[in-house]
Amino acid sequence: MPVITTPQEFNEEDLFVDLRELYGYPLYLKCEGFNFAGSVKLKAAASMVAAAELSGQLRPGSTIVESSSGNLGMALGLIAANKGYRFVCVVDSRTNPSTRQVIESLGSEVHVITEPSPTSGFLGARLDYVRALCDGDPSYVWLNQHANPDNWRAHYRTTAPAIEKQFPALEYLFVGAGTTGTLMGCARYFKDQPGSGVTVVGIDSEGSVTFGSEPGPRSIPGLGAGVRPALFDESYLDDLVLVSEPDTIRTCHALARGGFLFGGSTGTVVRGALEWLDRHRPGEDVTAVAISPDLGDRYLDTVYRPEWVREVYGLDEPELGLPPDTVTSGVREP
Repeated sequence: MPVITTPQEFNEEDLFVDLRELYGYPLYLKCEGFNFAGSVKLKAAASMVAAAELSGQLRPGSTIVESSSGNLGMALGLIAANKGYRFVCVVDSRTNPSTRQVIESLGSEVHVITEPSPTSGFLGARLDYVRALCDGDPSYVWLNQHANPDNWRAHYRTTAPAIEKQFPALEYLFVGAGTTGTLMGCARYFKDQPGSGVTVVGIDSEGSVTFGSEPGPRSIPGLGAGVRPALFDESYLDDLVLVSEPDTIRTCHALARGGFLFGGSTGTVVRGALEWLDRHRPGEDVTAVAISPDLGDRYLDTVYRPEWVREVYGLDEPELGLPPDTVTSGVREP
């Protein structure tokens, strides 16, 4: 029985969902949403805060400031509340309302960016605001998840070894790209293991610039970026896949029809993994794992609300009710 004194101490590392029953593909989904922050971002947040405290950058009286699409904001809000720091989370208008409410309920401040930068989108506008805050007040400490190596180090130390422990014969790993902290930490770990034959595939949303594609509109927070993350190093990856947001929505709803309510990022990763396996290893009994960043409860106002889905994507209930074993096209490889 785990007994903890701080919320960041607990994270369920050993839960995997076998998706073969739902999809007929040999794919295991590592569930990272079972902690007090509800997402994989708790690991990165705890790692970055601990490193900033150790270096003396973060000390009593400091104010943490960070740009986030939501999940890291919740994780930092939780840690800031526990440690007594003030926290300002800079989000944009795509962030789920329930996510913003959680951050504020933890005692943190949320600043919403409503206009994207003409050249770097909402992310660029959020980062500009963070820089302005830091330039105007030296008590602000920007952890900068997009460039902070303690982001990927968290997953090098925890996420990747946990996968290796459960699947020592792992062949394929599918990881979504947001800040690319999870992706880079896992990819670096497996590339560093002597004799490792693990193929690491990065998965992102269409409209994101991380993999070198042209920027485009995106409505689901989580994966994707309007500015290429400084952490990203393509040389550690074996393949790259882009998934359209309508296919993300379809996958989320198909998983929900099977009783699994996952977040939008998970829908993207699962869709990309299934398409990649269908294209490159059809009918083969391989050992493959995909990482699920979060659960679906904070997407009830967007991904799982029929009116929002119809307004944004033109998808209706019959189309969303695709049987779980249906894999539709829609993945693009750069």
